[in-house]
Amino acid sequence: MEQNGERIEEKNGPYEMTGESALGASGQDEQGAAKPEETDPAVLRQQLAEQTARADDYYNRLARLQADFENFRRRTRQEMESFHKYASEQLICALLPVLDNFERALAAEGDSIENFKSGVEMIHRQLKDVLTAEGLAEVQAVGQQFDPARHEAVMQAQSPEHPDNTVIEEFRRGYCLKDKVIRPAMVKVAKS
Repeated sequence: MEQNGERIEEKNGPYEMTGESALGASGQDEQGAAKPEETDPAVLRQQLAEQTARADDYYNRLARLQADFENFRRRTRQEMESFHKYASEQLICALLPVLDNFERALAAEGDSIENFKSGVEMIHRQLKDVLTAEGLAEVQAVGQQFDPARHEAVMQAQSPEHPDNTVIEEFRRGYCLKDKVIRPAMVKVAKS
């Protein structure tokens, strides 16, 4: 049977095709023979050299990227170690004047308890100012509604003058650092 310049035998017999349709996408015909320009050794050597150069370029890029990534990891690790090692440096520097004032108070001569007490109150105020500047805040407790995230109830007491679940006494002050509760207030809670 012949169709459009091609001869095809029926019943799955051999077939013959001519023209562009006779070559597959790989540049080879159906029997596996390559096109004449692809079998030339000079062309094949040139293609091999091009592909080898391309592979070498990819390999060199990969090696540089791996080295850059290793350097980045090492530098990041060193920065994190340094950060953790010296993270409290600013706080320590801010607390040094408080320590100096304690040393001065302890070394002060005199027998007036009032002078000593006022000196300790000034140091206390200075310490609170430093901690407040670092983001420390007191947890509000007395008169507030009990909040288990901010308060730790250690006692309950009957109290007709306070609403149920209201904090009526604080045993130990609680503190927040910025938005995080770092120590809940220890409190007594009213129950009706």
